[in-house]
Amino acid sequence: MQKKVVLAVVCATAVAGAVTAAIVVKRKMRTGDKWAKAIEIVKDMEEKCATPIGKLKQIADAMVVEMHAGLASEGGSKLKMLISYVDNLPTGDENGLFYALDLGGTNFRVLRVQLGGKDGRLVNQEFAEVPIPPNLMTGTSEVLFDYIAAELAKFVAQEGEELRLPPGKMRELGFTFSFPVIQTSIASGTLVRWTKGFSIDDTVGQDVVMELTKAMERQGVHMHVSALVNDTVGTLAGGRYFHKDVIAAVILGTGTNAAYVESAQAIPKWHGALPESGEMVINMEWGNFRSSHLPLTDYDLALDVESLNAGEQIFEKVISGMYLGEIVRRVLLNMAEEAAFFGDTVPSKLKIPFILRTPDMSAMHHDTSSDLKVVGNKLKDILEIPNTSLKARRVVVELCNIVATRGARLAAAGILGILKKMGKDTVKEGDKNRTVIALDGGLYEHYSEYSKCMEDTLNELLGEEVSKSIEIVHSNDGSGIGAALLAASHSHYR
Repeated sequence: MQKKVVLAVVCATAVAGAVTAAIVVKRKMRTGDKWAKAIEIVKDMEEKCATPIGKLKQIADAMVVEMHAGLASEGGSKLKMLISYVDNLPTGDENGLFYALDLGGTNFRVLRVQLGGKDGRLVNQEFAEVPIPPNLMTGTSEVLFDYIAAELAKFVAQEGEELRLPPGKMRELGFTFSFPVIQTSIASGTLVRWTKGFSIDDTVGQDVVMELTKAMERQGVHMHVSALVNDTVGTLAGGRYFHKDVIAAVILGTGTNAAYVESAQAIPKWHGALPESGEMVINMEWGNFRSSHLPLTDYDLALDVESLNAGEQIFEKVISGMYLGEIVRRVLLNMAEEAAFFGDTVPSKLKIPFILRTPDMSAMHHDTSSDLKVVGNKLKDILEIPNTSLKARRVVVELCNIVATRGARLAAAGILGILKKMGKDTVKEGDKNRTVIALDGGLYEHYSEYSKCMEDTLNELLGEEVSKSIEIVHSNDGSGIGAALLAASHSHYR
């Protein structure tokens, strides 16, 4: 009788063990299935973001077509191809004390520049950087410009006696305003629309120089705006000041844009007398470029629909710093929801739009530690996802690489489009001149994997022989100095 009981217990234990083993196997299979699903999501993203050279050349050709259309008539293209009224770029002869105000993102800068002419060149420069409170980015025009003018007043108030101007002479300012503006002269222009997270309805359609001038009067700032400059036009001016062969400028930062020097005769929509120089700087507003050839994913389309400017700035939304980290977050969220990539519970922080910024994405992408410690810390500190496996961290790095590579290669295709339009994509016999492109922006400056990929791709697109004649220079703070230089070249006291 006793033997039977023991036998029964052993059998029961064996059955229980078998059930436990079956559950473990089932769990393992389930984990394996989840991992496979996560990898499938990443692979699908990689395929949809693919940018083979043939596709990039199609995008460059489409860019050229849109450039021609935008130059032909207002509203003729998604590319605004705005006339900047800058028909003379700096020569190096500029002399005197000038200011610049650079508004283009979540911060603005105030600069003071002393120019010493051909011999002294850039004698001295000082600047202050001021963050813009988020509520002012969606408030009213008066509140935003009063805040800016008040900071400008503080900057001027700190000056010593040696910077005091003679009686009857006003300080002169170059205003870098990095949003789509239709300029009506070198020192006036109406806002077309806000981008980069700004949305202030009562500024749209208004002359932004007038808005700033009224605010400066209210704040007691005695300053005259001599030049209204888009940041990319400013970068072009600043680049030309230091490199005489600069013919175009590209900003790759929070947002993105490009400007270049066009022959005045190649602008059908220009109705005034042709400028003496025969040239005109064109502000492309290339962030709004769109083509059926662009490799867009469901994540990009959803981001666009949910953005403040749905249907606009599509090119910007796949190549610029404001959006790259957000695209990565959206893919990670999908992996968490569909494949339990971070465990059975979807991390709540991962659901917050724009919580993963592009500088954080860059830090993860550049992590060379053996255990990808930076990736682990970013996931823990920003998204509150602790204890990630090395395997999972590697997937995160791969995802950053996919999104950054697409953005960088598309930026290169855009630059190729400009070079094609200018006839600089081939080497002409006997032409020894270099073609220099000024680049600026935090994305280009700090995300080295991105900028290296962009430059390598441009060389690949141009081919070895043409690449030798093309040079990219970093025009650091070009937009601010450029605005001051253009204020100098358009001075009332010249």
